[in-house]
Amino acid sequence: MTLREALPEDIPAMAAFLMRHAETSMFLMSNLADHGTDERVHPHGTRYWLHHGTAGIAAIFGATNGGFLMVQAPDLPGAVWSEWARALAGHMMRGITGDDIQVRRALAVLGLKSGDVASNHAEPLYRLDLDRLDAPEGVIMRAAGEADREMLTGWYVDYLIDTGLTRDRARAGEEAAARALAASRGGAERLLVEDGRPVAAASINARAGDMVQVGGVFVPAAERNRGLGRRVTAARLAEARAAGARVAILFSNNDAASRAYEAIGFRRVGDYRVCVLNRPIFLGAPA
Repeated sequence: MTLREALPEDIPAMAAFLMRHAETSMFLMSNLADHGTDERVHPHGTRYWLHHGTAGIAAIFGATNGGFLMVQAPDLPGAVWSEWARALAGHMMRGITGDDIQVRRALAVLGLKSGDVASNHAEPLYRLDLDRLDAPEGVIMRAAGEADREMLTGWYVDYLIDTGLTRDRARAGEEAAARALAASRGGAERLLVEDGRPVAAASINARAGDMVQVGGVFVPAAERNRGLGRRVTAARLAEARAAGARVAILFSNNDAASRAYEAIGFRRVGDYRVCVLNRPIFLGAPA
């Protein structure tokens, strides 16, 4: 075997390897920083497999307790991808994210059927050094609270449908309710407020060192075409910068969002693939 499971003593070398590929490793790095290698309860706790080359770690594979797979495995022989697929037997899978080419290689060995997949597409990947960010003036931002849960549930249903993360509105409702509950209890979401009412939202979905990754940018349909996506993203990043962040990463779901991010100063650095399944499956299980 060329793969082995990561141990706590591997964490410094893992973090150093992932930082060399930071733009496509934010979830891997954030989960490692927050939960280490042994957390088996929290949804973001991750089981890691390592592949070593002559110079040390050459690839890291991850599978979260919540069912999401992650990869950072540049220039890896096909046999190692197949070995990882065998190691995943019995693991639940809801989706996979990472560098576009690497995720496509992973999907080729995982044995998914076309009917398993709800969404599978590459998205433009962006980076911004936050010293170049111009913070918007006169913006009011606040954390979500209990009174926002019903509104946020509706917003998140639309977000999940709009971004293609699910086509099932009932499933979207369940996930949206869970997201709204987490947001109302001190999550990383922030609401942009105009005239006393929330009109947009943005979140930080991964942190590693002085880097943050933006996610969950949403403007409800009635408020669109007013530049609110750009304003809420810039304001959320200004808050992150004030807390010590120096670099921001994000991937964009559509052309309008890309234009908004580019207007803030983000520059494209690659492609990031997001594949989400219709429902969880257990890998290696009989059809």
